[in-house]
Amino acid sequence: MLNHQTLDKLRSLRLTGMADALEQQGRHTQADELGFEERLGLLVDHELLYRENRRLGRLLKDARLRVNACLEDVDYRHPRGLQKAEMAQLAGGEWIERRHNLCLTGPTGTGKTWLACALGTQACRQGLSTRYLRQPRLLEALRTARADGSYPRFMTQLARTQLLIIDDWGIAPLTPAQRADLMEVIEERHGNQSTLIASQLPVEHWHDYIGEATLADAILDRLLHNARRIALKGESMRR
Repeated sequence: MLNHQTLDKLRSLRLTGMADALEQQGRHTQADELGFEERLGLLVDHELLYRENRRLGRLLKDARLRVNACLEDVDYRHPRGLQKAEMAQLAGGEWIERRHNLCLTGPTGTGKTWLACALGTQACRQGLSTRYLRQPRLLEALRTARADGSYPRFMTQLARTQLLIIDDWGIAPLTPAQRADLMEVIEERHGNQSTLIASQLPVEHWHDYIGEATLADAILDRLLHNARRIALKGESMRR
């Protein structure tokens, strides 16, 4: 009876991981051989793990990553110019802590989206807020937000996201309004948060893609300053 009361109290205090662990200990006689401090330590460890898993789940859900990918599964056998040492540095997350950007370019099928999502997963594991958006979807969301009055709130969400992944950069021409919106997003994040760009278009063509010289200069100055660049090459891995 006391155990049930204790479990109810633990759950009312939102110590769900500890409550689950206490139930598990009650089902195993080996736990009786442990001292009080050992059992308490196990309960605390379970609670901590439970909370970490809950937080990771929330971060991954909010990130809306396009594919389920992790850096442990990166394929280095395919000849696309991907270096283990460089990926190991990126996995450490220091570039995000320093508010640096990352430009990931290469032909179709070289794994840009997969790698971007793997880095997004890694950021979530490190407790960092992450959001994945294809550039067309981002621009459409900004247009809709302007129309329905949610633009300030949406911009605040983007500005606070520690890693913003913009995939399919340069896939469609920009309108003047889209250039302006893109400038606002990059300006808000410059020096404050990290942005990962994945694109089929080589970086040297981005200025022409943006189209308007003054805005292109401003966007690329902020985006490429302190940005790391990985240019993938080779044939499509889908073959």
